[in-house]
Amino acid sequence: MTATLHICTTCKAGEITEDGAPRPGAALFAALSAAPLPEGVRVVPVECLSACTQGCAVALSGPGKWGYVYGRLSVADTAAILEGAAAYAATDDGLVPWRQRPEIFRKQSLARIPPQE
Repeated sequence: MTATLHICTTCKAGEITEDGAPRPGAALFAALSAAPLPEGVRVVPVECLSACTQGCAVALSGPGKWGYVYGRLSVADTAAILEGAAAYAATDDGLVPWRQRPEIFRKQSLARIPPQE
């Protein structure tokens, strides 16, 4: 079982950043990339998840699975994001029981996307 964790590297998370300064989304991607990844989880940068008012944003997807977009995240959430990605990767359909999700995944879900056929 697998999961792809997409990280919006252009997210400003509502912050004003100077030209050329690292964005909060890029910092989140760096933190997640540097951490030991759970089995079956890969981290992929993307330039925009169109959740600009809800950044930093990540998306979880996998073959034949429901997909999710989560927002209002930061580097401080790295461990919880990876915990949630591991639980997601372990499912066949992407549906992790609500109580088994990290709190940030219970409270900061922006969208749930049906699996592609």
